[in-house]
Amino acid sequence: MVDDWRNISNPKESGKLFKPRLFGSSCVFSGFGSEYETMSPHDPLVRLRAIQEGLTLDSSTGDKEGPRKGFEYWLDEEGLFNLDEEGRAERQLCAVAASNVVRNFSFMPENDSLMARNTHCLETMIQCIEDYHTEDEELVTNAIETFVNLAPYLNFRALSEKMSEQTMEKRAIEAILRMLESPVKAWHCSAAEFLGRLIVNPDNEPSLLPYVHQIYKRLVDLLSLPGADAQAAAVAALYNFAEVNMDCRLRLASERWAIGRLVKIIQAPHALSEVCRKAALTLESLSSEPQNKSLLLAYEHTFAELAFSDGKFSDTFARILWELSSRSGSKVSAARGVWGS
Repeated sequence: MVDDWRNISNPKESGKLFKPRLFGSSCVFSGFGSEYETMSPHDPLVRLRAIQEGLTLDSSTGDKEGPRKGFEYWLDEEGLFNLDEEGRAERQLCAVAASNVVRNFSFMPENDSLMARNTHCLETMIQCIEDYHTEDEELVTNAIETFVNLAPYLNFRALSEKMSEQTMEKRAIEAILRMLESPVKAWHCSAAEFLGRLIVNPDNEPSLLPYVHQIYKRLVDLLSLPGADAQAAAVAALYNFAEVNMDCRLRLASERWAIGRLVKIIQAPHALSEVCRKAALTLESLSSEPQNKSLLLAYEHTFAELAFSDGKFSDTFARILWELSSRSGSKVSAARGVWGS
């Protein structure tokens, strides 16, 4: 049903997007101007142009029956009294309802692995997200939330090989990144959650790592938003990315405002203690790399205050302080115990 709706809506919408409307320019009847003089069988306005030429010819020859030929245009797809809009609206509602059902299916654990291997389902969801400018907002939201639920089971590389289409993983990730940049709360929160879940699968790391700088930049921006949901999704994603490898930890620590905003979430504190815990563990992961020492030392005083004042995360910040005060490569478990006590 979603595919049927897209087959109806996309050609018309995409055609309309790129037609300049020069209303009233050199033509009283259509207002499209004289730039549409090329007659093509693929032109959606070919009937309109034929009527326009007929009216011009009739007016020049004095034929009084000319205006009656325009009656057929008024009921055309591009006309003022198009009767198909109601049917199109019904098709759109059916497509949104169908996408809602697909999203609900993805919440069921027994369906996740099957849906994640269904290439037709994934392809349709990707296309809906790619066309977010012209597609129904609820349809796009359902597509993203379906991806979020299926993320732990997705393997884009295997799917690309199965479909013999190497660009599928690139299309999917770039579509999600556009959602991450979106100002719509439901979209960027879901996109951040999707990326955080997707990186847990080691098979997806080669697909995501080329975009890690763009991902970090936007996730750090989400940390500064007032909404608790956006902060929670960003912290969870950063926590998973920091656990991937050394390069991810180095890039995250060097990202502007990243460390400071993670610290602010703990100091605020966030409404959910789990978000604060993941933010603290992310800072601990960053401190495990000697190259990040100089960046983290700027917050040493803050870390010390949190270690002595916050009982929930005192052990975590004690370990961070030990990492910052120890020599590179020196990791003695006994020293950790002293700081932790």
